[in-house]
Amino acid sequence: MTTLLHSATDAEILATFDVMHHLRPALTRETYVARIRQLMASDNFRLTAVVEDGVVRAVAGWRILDMLYCGKFLSVDDLVSDPDARSNGHGKALLDWLKDEARRQGCGHLELISNVVRERAHAFYFREGLAVDAFHFRVKV
Repeated sequence: MTTLLHSATDAEILATFDVMHHLRPALTRETYVARIRQLMASDNFRLTAVVEDGVVRAVAGWRILDMLYCGKFLSVDDLVSDPDARSNGHGKALLDWLKDEARRQGCGHLELISNVVRERAHAFYFREGLAVDAFHFRVKV
């Protein structure tokens, strides 16, 4: 059985680590819960997972933002599926839920930033109706 889990407890947050670690390998199990709690407290970060038979299969870290140039939107920081369970619809189910949540929250759109080397992820995003409409520039300071 597949369900959606909105990670609230430390145990629920920790259960997402193994899948999130595929996308964010610099994270450590020892500091993961504290880091997520810090983001939840400072930026209203949220963590939602697709769980199949008690196993996390996909996870998204997201937040609601409001900016002058575009208004209120749902920003996806992290979206990753378990590599051993890809192409089973878990990522699509999670992205569909995120789009619905954006509508429920009164957002004008959903956006995410994806590293330029993640070509398989980009193919998935294009199939799901996302488009590239801006560049994201960054400089180390």
